[in-house]
Amino acid sequence: MRIIALEREREGATTDQYRVLAASEARKVWELQQDEFIREAHFRRDMNSAVLILEADTEKAAAERLNELPFVQESLIEFELIPLRPYPGFERLFTDKNPV
Repeated sequence: MRIIALEREREGATTDQYRVLAASEARKVWELQQDEFIREAHFRRDMNSAVLILEADTEKAAAERLNELPFVQESLIEFELIPLRPYPGFERLFTDKNPV
């Protein structure tokens, strides 16, 4: 299943806390990409926040893998998970119930 993970920074975290873990965080993100768990990694243009496209069997499995990230382990960030499913609307184009 594809899942969108929206990062949120936890209040009270300092720039120094992020800086200390930045290399470890980047390394772990790379490892999770190589493992094909993180399919895409982006940053929002309007704010300093990551948007990840994940591949996992369940939301719980995705949350457990995200817990491997140093920023998550140190409670600097958390993720909102949004499970996706294929868009069903195209079916209308190919059934007799809704002729084009």
